[in-house]
Amino acid sequence: MLDPILKPIIPDDLKDTISVPEDLVRQFIGIFEPSESADVLHLFVDARTLALYCECHVRGNKLVSLSTTDVPLDPEEQPEYRANREVVADHIAFTSMKEDAIKRRSFSNIVAEFTTEFDEATALKIIGGQHRFESIKEALNGGIDELHGIKVYFGLTSEQRLDAQLISNTVIAVPTDLYDRMQETMHGPHLRDWCQKVGLLEEGQDFSEKRQRGGQITVNGARTFILNYYLGQEIDPVAFEKSETTPIIPKSGSNDSNWIRLRAQGKLWNDAELECAGREFAALIKAQRLASEGNKKASVDTREKALNYAILASWAYIAGLLSTNPTRLSRHYDLKNQAGRDPLNAAALAKGRRATDADNYRGLGYRTDAKERGRLVELFYLQAEQGKGISSAFIDLAIKNFTQSKPS
Repeated sequence: MLDPILKPIIPDDLKDTISVPEDLVRQFIGIFEPSESADVLHLFVDARTLALYCECHVRGNKLVSLSTTDVPLDPEEQPEYRANREVVADHIAFTSMKEDAIKRRSFSNIVAEFTTEFDEATALKIIGGQHRFESIKEALNGGIDELHGIKVYFGLTSEQRLDAQLISNTVIAVPTDLYDRMQETMHGPHLRDWCQKVGLLEEGQDFSEKRQRGGQITVNGARTFILNYYLGQEIDPVAFEKSETTPIIPKSGSNDSNWIRLRAQGKLWNDAELECAGREFAALIKAQRLASEGNKKASVDTREKALNYAILASWAYIAGLLSTNPTRLSRHYDLKNQAGRDPLNAAALAKGRRATDADNYRGLGYRTDAKERGRLVELFYLQAEQGKGISSAFIDLAIKNFTQSKPS
């Protein structure tokens, strides 16, 4: 094989900053034999992060045998958590992609990092395009071996690696919850560790990449819980009736300013009271699910009612508000111990409505808008007065209180 000319394409103002890992690039060429290696292989720089990469074409047999999609987000600090989305095996687009591969389709836009720092046997780490990779792999098993276009990064720092993984998975079709998960990972494992510690995630479990009933909590769900706990602490319980007490739900798929500000303070990971609230809410989720077991008439919505964002936000808000009142806080936490029915009394919630509500309003605990969150705050606040659980009378009173007593 000819030894190609390596030609870096680097902006003049960055030439003194960029160091080309020539030995690493030539190692990649020797292993994967890209078609460009017979002439000139251009190296480009992402001026945003100063990451170096090339764009070239390699045979499917090289790509499949020497690459992996099992790539950690952060191999140094968080090696057990993955960079890629789960492959959606039954998606019609994936089925079509596999059929195209068998018909000798050449794919492009596969993004990877070449590194021998870990898993040397599969030195090319696929961080974008895993569905295309799997299609190529399946076609190769049938004897189809075509050239495919790949973008390969070299010599990445930890920060550059996480950035490359993030932008490789940031397309319109990617769920915003996956974007949140990757953004949070860039800031470290703190939120995930906290959720595992309190039981909102199981040990070793990652956040869900897409919000779905019966799945684990998302990054946005965890952020919503923590933010509202601290918002509740800002309210004077004595002035509750005269205060604005509507919880918030941060926007998914963006850098929420409230969350950035709170996380920067650093105190939340060592807040024992917040940790207690997290454990209690995890117990409520479990109790709500257990109450539906064996009941064939119980809907998925009833089973997963605690993870409705309006309920999650409002419950956390009241936990924060009552943090200085141990008696009422204990009643709030004891909601999980209701006997004979599900703790949130989903059937009664479904009947909670006013005559002025729209015809398509299904009762409390289905929607997540501001009015829904405000009503639920009133309900959890009332329940904590006596600790006898959620009843139809309390639901009606909560809706009435929200309508009549809050500032406009």
